[in-house]
Amino acid sequence: MEKLRCWRTCRRSRWRIFRSQLLAASLTFTVLVLYIFIHVLITGPNSFSLLWGTNSQPKQVTLLIWYEPFGRKRRLGDCHILFNINGCNLTTNRSLHQEADAILFHHRDINDFTDLPMRKRQSSQRWIWMNFESPSHSSWLTSLGGIFNWTMSYKVDSDIFMPYGYLFSKKSDGIVLPHKRKLLAWVISNWNEDHERVQYYNELRKHVQIDVYGRYGLELKDDNIIKTVSEYKFYLAFENSLHTDYITEKLWRNAFQSSAVPIVMGPSRYNYEMFIPRNSFIHVDDFSSPKKLAMYLKYLDKNTHMYRRYFTWKKHYDVHVTSFWDEHFCTACGTLKAAGNQHRTVTDLANWFES
Repeated sequence: MEKLRCWRTCRRSRWRIFRSQLLAASLTFTVLVLYIFIHVLITGPNSFSLLWGTNSQPKQVTLLIWYEPFGRKRRLGDCHILFNINGCNLTTNRSLHQEADAILFHHRDINDFTDLPMRKRQSSQRWIWMNFESPSHSSWLTSLGGIFNWTMSYKVDSDIFMPYGYLFSKKSDGIVLPHKRKLLAWVISNWNEDHERVQYYNELRKHVQIDVYGRYGLELKDDNIIKTVSEYKFYLAFENSLHTDYITEKLWRNAFQSSAVPIVMGPSRYNYEMFIPRNSFIHVDDFSSPKKLAMYLKYLDKNTHMYRRYFTWKKHYDVHVTSFWDEHFCTACGTLKAAGNQHRTVTDLANWFES
Protein backbone atom coordinates (compact mmCIF):
# COMPACT_ATOMS: atom_id res chain seq x y z
CA MET A 1 0.00 0.00 0.00
CA GLU A 2 2.98 2.31 0.58
CA LYS A 3 3.97 1.86 -3.08
CA LEU A 4 0.42 2.63 -4.16
CA ARG A 5 0.26 5.83 -2.07
CA CYS A 6 3.53 6.95 -3.62
CA TRP A 7 2.18 6.01 -7.04
CA ARG A 8 -0.92 8.14 -6.54
CA THR A 9 1.06 11.11 -5.25
CA CYS A 10 3.45 11.04 -8.21
CA ARG A 11 0.66 10.69 -10.75
CA ARG A 12 -1.31 13.59 -9.20
CA SER A 13 1.76 15.78 -9.47
CA ARG A 14 2.27 14.85 -13.13
CA TRP A 15 -1.42 15.37 -13.77
CA ARG A 16 -1.34 18.93 -12.37
CA ILE A 17 1.70 19.81 -14.45
CA PHE A 18 0.24 18.39 -17.64
CA ARG A 19 -3.13 20.03 -17.00
CA SER A 20 -1.56 23.46 -16.83
CA GLN A 21 0.45 22.80 -19.98
CA LEU A 22 -2.56 21.52 -21.86
CA LEU A 23 -4.81 24.38 -20.81
CA ALA A 24 -2.17 26.79 -22.00
CA ALA A 25 -2.15 25.07 -25.37
CA SER A 26 -5.96 25.24 -25.53
CA LEU A 27 -6.23 21.88 -27.28
CA THR A 28 -9.53 20.03 -27.11
CA PHE A 29 -11.14 17.01 -28.67
CA THR A 30 -13.22 19.34 -30.85
CA VAL A 31 -10.08 20.96 -32.24
CA LEU A 32 -8.55 17.58 -32.96
CA VAL A 33 -11.68 16.42 -34.78
CA LEU A 34 -11.53 19.57 -36.92
CA TYR A 35 -7.86 18.86 -37.62
CA ILE A 36 -8.72 15.30 -38.68
CA PHE A 37 -11.57 16.49 -40.88
CA ILE A 38 -9.41 19.01 -42.74
CA HIS A 39 -6.60 16.57 -43.40
CA VAL A 40 -8.92 13.79 -44.45
CA LEU A 41 -10.37 16.14 -47.04
CA ILE A 42 -6.89 16.99 -48.32
CA THR A 43 -5.09 13.66 -48.25
CA GLY A 44 -7.82 11.02 -48.35
CA PRO A 45 -9.89 9.12 -45.79
CA ASN A 46 -7.07 7.07 -44.31
CA SER A 47 -4.21 9.56 -44.44
CA PHE A 48 -2.96 11.57 -41.48
CA SER A 49 -0.23 13.60 -43.17
CA LEU A 50 0.80 16.89 -41.63
CA LEU A 51 1.08 19.07 -44.72
CA TRP A 52 4.20 21.19 -44.97
CA GLY A 53 3.15 23.41 -47.82
CA THR A 54 0.56 24.06 -50.47
CA ASN A 55 2.74 23.13 -53.44
CA SER A 56 1.86 19.64 -54.58
CA GLN A 57 4.23 17.49 -56.62
CA PRO A 58 2.50 15.61 -59.43
CA LYS A 59 5.62 13.57 -60.19
CA GLN A 60 6.17 10.13 -58.72
CA VAL A 61 8.29 10.10 -55.57
CA THR A 62 10.43 7.28 -54.22
CA LEU A 63 10.44 6.42 -50.53
CA LEU A 64 13.20 4.05 -49.46
CA ILE A 65 12.41 2.03 -46.34
CA TRP A 66 15.88 1.50 -44.92
CA TYR A 67 14.88 -1.00 -42.25
CA GLU A 68 11.95 -3.35 -42.57
CA PRO A 69 10.44 -2.93 -39.09
CA PHE A 70 11.79 -5.47 -36.59
CA GLY A 71 13.63 -7.23 -39.42
CA ARG A 72 10.47 -8.84 -40.76
CA LYS A 73 10.40 -8.94 -44.54
CA ARG A 74 7.01 -8.31 -46.06
CA ARG A 75 5.45 -7.39 -49.35
CA LEU A 76 4.92 -3.65 -49.68
CA GLY A 77 1.35 -2.54 -50.34
CA ASP A 78 0.11 -0.43 -53.22
CA CYS A 79 -0.64 3.05 -51.85
CA HIS A 80 -3.13 3.83 -54.63
CA ILE A 81 -5.16 0.67 -54.06
CA LEU A 82 -5.03 0.81 -50.28
CA PHE A 83 -5.32 4.52 -49.51
CA ASN A 84 -5.94 6.33 -52.82
CA ILE A 85 -2.49 7.97 -52.63
CA ASN A 86 -1.02 8.25 -56.12
CA GLY A 87 2.54 8.52 -57.36
CA CYS A 88 4.24 6.63 -54.54
CA ASN A 89 7.08 4.24 -55.20
CA LEU A 90 7.86 2.29 -52.02
CA THR A 91 11.05 0.28 -52.01
CA THR A 92 13.44 -1.54 -49.70
CA ASN A 93 16.20 -1.64 -52.34
CA ARG A 94 19.15 0.15 -50.70
CA SER A 95 20.95 0.52 -54.01
CA LEU A 96 18.46 3.33 -54.72
CA HIS A 97 19.54 5.38 -51.71
CA GLN A 98 21.07 8.19 -53.78
CA GLU A 99 18.06 8.71 -56.03
CA ALA A 100 15.33 8.24 -53.41
CA ASP A 101 13.39 11.38 -52.49
CA ALA A 102 13.32 10.30 -48.87
CA ILE A 103 14.56 7.49 -46.63
CA LEU A 104 12.48 6.16 -43.77
CA PHE A 105 14.30 4.79 -40.70
CA HIS A 106 12.54 2.67 -38.06
CA HIS A 107 14.06 3.64 -34.73
CA ARG A 108 13.99 0.24 -33.06
CA ASP A 109 16.21 -1.17 -35.83
CA ILE A 110 18.94 1.46 -35.48
CA ASN A 111 21.81 -0.20 -33.62
CA ASP A 112 24.70 2.07 -34.60
CA PHE A 113 25.65 4.63 -37.25
CA THR A 114 27.77 2.38 -39.45
CA ASP A 115 24.69 1.13 -41.28
CA LEU A 116 23.41 4.60 -42.20
CA PRO A 117 24.35 6.02 -45.64
CA MET A 118 25.83 9.20 -44.11
CA ARG A 119 28.70 9.76 -46.56
CA LYS A 120 26.59 9.52 -49.71
CA ARG A 121 23.61 11.44 -48.40
CA GLN A 122 21.97 13.87 -50.84
CA SER A 123 21.44 17.38 -49.43
CA SER A 124 17.89 17.58 -50.82
CA GLN A 125 16.93 14.14 -49.55
CA ARG A 126 14.67 13.93 -46.52
CA TRP A 127 15.44 11.47 -43.76
CA ILE A 128 12.40 10.45 -41.73
CA TRP A 129 12.70 9.12 -38.18
CA MET A 130 9.82 6.73 -37.41
CA ASN A 131 9.05 5.42 -33.92
CA PHE A 132 5.90 4.11 -32.22
CA GLU A 133 7.40 3.00 -28.94
CA SER A 134 7.32 5.27 -25.91
CA PRO A 135 10.43 7.14 -24.70
CA SER A 136 10.78 4.54 -21.93
CA HIS A 137 11.46 1.90 -24.59
CA SER A 138 13.50 4.00 -27.03
CA SER A 139 17.29 4.00 -26.75
CA TRP A 140 19.84 5.99 -28.77
CA LEU A 141 17.75 9.16 -28.70
CA THR A 142 20.49 11.50 -27.46
CA SER A 143 22.81 10.34 -30.27
CA LEU A 144 20.39 11.12 -33.09
CA GLY A 145 20.22 14.91 -32.96
CA GLY A 146 20.88 16.74 -36.23
CA ILE A 147 20.50 13.65 -38.43
CA PHE A 148 16.83 13.57 -39.41
CA ASN A 149 14.62 16.07 -41.22
CA TRP A 150 11.20 14.82 -40.18
CA THR A 151 9.68 12.90 -37.31
CA MET A 152 6.91 10.33 -37.62
CA SER A 153 5.25 9.02 -34.48
CA TYR A 154 2.12 8.95 -32.32
CA LYS A 155 2.95 12.39 -30.87
CA VAL A 156 0.55 15.09 -32.05
CA ASP A 157 3.37 17.51 -32.86
CA SER A 158 5.23 15.04 -35.08
CA ASP A 159 5.94 16.18 -38.61
CA ILE A 160 3.93 13.15 -39.70
CA PHE A 161 1.35 12.41 -37.03
CA MET A 162 0.29 8.75 -36.96
CA PRO A 163 -1.82 7.80 -33.92
CA TYR A 164 -2.51 4.18 -33.11
CA GLY A 165 -6.14 4.90 -33.91
CA TYR A 166 -8.75 7.62 -34.16
CA LEU A 167 -12.49 8.24 -34.31
CA PHE A 168 -14.09 9.39 -37.55
CA SER A 169 -17.55 10.75 -38.20
CA LYS A 170 -20.36 8.53 -39.38
CA LYS A 171 -24.11 8.79 -39.87
CA SER A 172 -26.06 7.98 -36.75
CA ASP A 173 -27.66 4.54 -36.79
CA GLY A 174 -28.19 3.97 -33.10
CA ILE A 175 -26.11 2.01 -30.61
CA VAL A 176 -25.82 -1.75 -30.89
CA LEU A 177 -23.76 -3.54 -28.26
CA PRO A 178 -22.82 -7.23 -28.12
CA HIS A 179 -24.30 -9.28 -25.30
CA LYS A 180 -22.24 -8.79 -22.15
CA ARG A 181 -22.03 -11.68 -19.69
CA LYS A 182 -18.83 -10.76 -17.87
CA LEU A 183 -17.52 -7.72 -16.02
CA LEU A 184 -13.83 -6.88 -16.44
CA ALA A 185 -11.00 -8.18 -18.64
CA TRP A 186 -7.32 -7.48 -19.19
CA VAL A 187 -5.03 -8.79 -21.94
CA ILE A 188 -1.33 -8.45 -21.10
CA SER A 189 1.83 -10.00 -22.51
CA ASN A 190 4.54 -8.05 -20.68
CA TRP A 191 4.09 -8.71 -16.97
CA ASN A 192 6.41 -6.79 -14.66
CA GLU A 193 5.68 -6.44 -10.95
CA ASP A 194 7.53 -3.10 -10.94
CA HIS A 195 5.20 -1.58 -13.54
CA GLU A 196 2.58 0.81 -12.19
CA ARG A 197 -0.16 -0.98 -14.11
CA VAL A 198 0.61 -4.31 -12.42
CA GLN A 199 0.77 -2.68 -8.99
CA TYR A 200 -2.60 -1.06 -9.60
CA TYR A 201 -4.07 -4.33 -10.84
CA ASN A 202 -2.87 -6.14 -7.70
CA GLU A 203 -4.84 -3.67 -5.56
CA LEU A 204 -7.89 -3.56 -7.83
CA ARG A 205 -8.33 -7.34 -7.94
CA LYS A 206 -8.83 -7.36 -4.16
CA HIS A 207 -12.18 -5.66 -4.73
CA VAL A 208 -13.45 -6.89 -8.10
CA GLN A 209 -13.07 -9.96 -10.32
CA ILE A 210 -10.64 -9.41 -13.21
CA ASP A 211 -10.16 -12.03 -15.92
CA VAL A 212 -6.58 -11.83 -17.20
CA TYR A 213 -5.70 -13.13 -20.68
CA GLY A 214 -2.44 -13.54 -22.51
CA ARG A 215 0.93 -15.06 -21.73
CA TYR A 216 0.28 -15.09 -17.99
CA GLY A 217 -3.44 -15.79 -17.97
CA LEU A 218 -6.35 -17.36 -19.80
CA GLU A 219 -6.37 -18.26 -23.49
CA LEU A 220 -8.16 -15.90 -25.85
CA LYS A 221 -11.37 -17.09 -27.48
CA ASP A 222 -10.41 -18.36 -30.95
CA ASP A 223 -7.09 -16.55 -30.38
CA ASN A 224 -8.97 -13.30 -31.00
CA ILE A 225 -8.86 -10.30 -28.68
CA ILE A 226 -12.04 -8.67 -29.96
CA LYS A 227 -14.09 -11.86 -29.70
CA THR A 228 -12.83 -12.31 -26.16
CA VAL A 229 -13.22 -8.77 -24.82
CA SER A 230 -16.63 -8.27 -26.50
CA GLU A 231 -18.14 -10.44 -23.78
CA TYR A 232 -17.02 -7.97 -21.09
CA LYS A 233 -18.45 -4.65 -19.96
CA PHE A 234 -15.09 -3.12 -19.08
CA TYR A 235 -11.49 -3.45 -20.20
CA LEU A 236 -8.23 -2.38 -18.52
CA ALA A 237 -6.52 -0.30 -21.22
CA PHE A 238 -3.33 0.12 -19.19
CA GLU A 239 -0.28 1.39 -21.10
CA ASN A 240 3.14 -0.08 -20.35
CA SER A 241 4.56 3.41 -19.73
CA LEU A 242 3.07 6.83 -19.13
CA HIS A 243 3.87 9.49 -21.72
CA THR A 244 2.07 12.34 -23.47
CA ASP A 245 -0.03 11.17 -26.45
CA TYR A 246 1.08 7.55 -25.95
CA ILE A 247 -2.33 5.88 -26.39
CA THR A 248 -2.05 2.54 -28.13
CA GLU A 249 -4.21 -0.22 -29.58
CA LYS A 250 -5.13 -1.15 -26.01
CA LEU A 251 -7.71 1.62 -26.21
CA TRP A 252 -8.59 1.68 -29.92
CA ARG A 253 -8.75 -2.03 -30.72
CA ASN A 254 -8.92 -3.94 -27.44
CA ALA A 255 -11.58 -1.70 -25.87
CA PHE A 256 -13.37 0.45 -28.46
CA GLN A 257 -13.57 -2.13 -31.24
CA SER A 258 -14.70 -4.68 -28.67
CA SER A 259 -17.44 -2.33 -27.40
CA ALA A 260 -16.05 -2.45 -23.87
CA VAL A 261 -15.70 0.66 -21.73
CA PRO A 262 -11.96 1.36 -21.43
CA ILE A 263 -10.50 1.93 -17.98
CA VAL A 264 -7.35 3.79 -18.90
CA MET A 265 -3.95 4.26 -17.33
CA GLY A 266 -1.57 6.34 -19.41
CA PRO A 267 -1.32 10.10 -19.89
CA SER A 268 -3.72 12.41 -18.08
CA ARG A 269 -7.46 12.53 -18.64
CA TYR A 270 -7.00 15.86 -20.43
CA ASN A 271 -4.61 14.26 -22.88
CA TYR A 272 -7.10 11.47 -23.62
CA GLU A 273 -9.81 14.05 -24.20
CA MET A 274 -7.78 15.47 -27.09
CA PHE A 275 -8.53 12.23 -28.93
CA ILE A 276 -11.83 10.88 -27.59
CA PRO A 277 -15.00 12.26 -25.92
CA ARG A 278 -14.71 12.71 -22.17
CA ASN A 279 -17.66 10.43 -21.44
CA SER A 280 -16.31 7.49 -23.47
CA PHE A 281 -13.81 6.18 -20.93
CA ILE A 282 -12.94 5.88 -17.24
CA HIS A 283 -9.57 7.12 -16.02
CA VAL A 284 -7.93 5.62 -12.93
CA ASP A 285 -7.14 9.18 -11.83
CA ASP A 286 -10.88 9.78 -11.46
CA PHE A 287 -10.80 7.77 -8.23
CA SER A 288 -8.86 8.16 -5.00
CA SER A 289 -8.17 4.42 -4.76
CA PRO A 290 -8.60 1.15 -6.67
CA LYS A 291 -11.31 0.25 -4.16
CA LYS A 292 -13.36 3.32 -5.13
CA LEU A 293 -12.97 2.40 -8.80
CA ALA A 294 -14.17 -1.15 -8.09
CA MET A 295 -17.24 0.21 -6.31
CA TYR A 296 -18.08 2.37 -9.32
CA LEU A 297 -17.73 -0.55 -11.74
CA LYS A 298 -20.11 -2.62 -9.62
CA TYR A 299 -22.56 0.30 -9.61
CA LEU A 300 -22.47 0.57 -13.41
CA ASP A 301 -22.86 -3.19 -13.70
CA LYS A 302 -26.28 -2.89 -12.05
CA ASN A 303 -27.31 0.36 -13.77
CA THR A 304 -27.78 -0.29 -17.48
CA HIS A 305 -28.79 3.28 -18.30
CA MET A 306 -25.65 4.78 -16.76
CA TYR A 307 -23.45 2.13 -18.35
CA ARG A 308 -24.81 2.71 -21.87
CA ARG A 309 -24.03 6.43 -21.59
CA TYR A 310 -20.38 5.51 -22.12
CA PHE A 311 -21.29 4.50 -25.67
CA THR A 312 -23.02 7.72 -26.73
CA TRP A 313 -20.03 8.38 -29.00
CA LYS A 314 -21.08 5.43 -31.16
CA LYS A 315 -23.99 7.49 -32.48
CA HIS A 316 -21.60 9.84 -34.22
CA TYR A 317 -18.24 8.09 -34.62
CA ASP A 318 -16.63 4.86 -35.65
CA VAL A 319 -13.16 3.56 -34.84
CA HIS A 320 -10.19 3.34 -37.16
CA VAL A 321 -7.23 1.27 -35.95
CA THR A 322 -4.05 2.17 -37.81
CA SER A 323 -2.69 -0.66 -39.94
CA PHE A 324 0.98 -1.53 -39.45
CA TRP A 325 2.92 -0.92 -41.70
CA ASP A 326 1.35 -0.10 -45.07
CA GLU A 327 -0.58 2.85 -43.71
CA HIS A 328 2.57 4.36 -42.22
CA PHE A 329 4.63 3.97 -45.38
CA CYS A 330 1.92 5.36 -47.64
CA THR A 331 1.18 8.28 -45.32
CA ALA A 332 4.87 9.20 -45.29
CA CYS A 333 4.91 9.04 -49.08
CA GLY A 334 1.76 11.15 -49.37
CA THR A 335 3.28 13.76 -47.06
CA LEU A 336 6.44 13.76 -49.14
CA LYS A 337 4.42 14.58 -52.27
CA ALA A 338 2.63 17.45 -50.54
CA ALA A 339 5.65 18.94 -48.82
CA GLY A 340 7.08 21.10 -51.56
CA ASN A 341 10.70 22.18 -51.17
CA GLN A 342 10.74 23.13 -47.51
CA HIS A 343 13.66 21.67 -45.59
CA ARG A 344 14.54 21.44 -41.91
CA THR A 345 16.58 19.39 -39.45
CA VAL A 346 15.51 17.97 -36.08
CA THR A 347 18.34 19.28 -33.92
CA ASP A 348 17.39 17.74 -30.55
CA LEU A 349 15.40 14.59 -31.14
CA ALA A 350 15.66 13.33 -27.55
CA ASN A 351 14.42 16.54 -25.95
CA TRP A 352 11.46 16.73 -28.32
CA PHE A 353 10.40 13.08 -28.04
CA GLU A 354 10.80 12.84 -24.28
CA SER A 355 8.90 16.07 -23.58
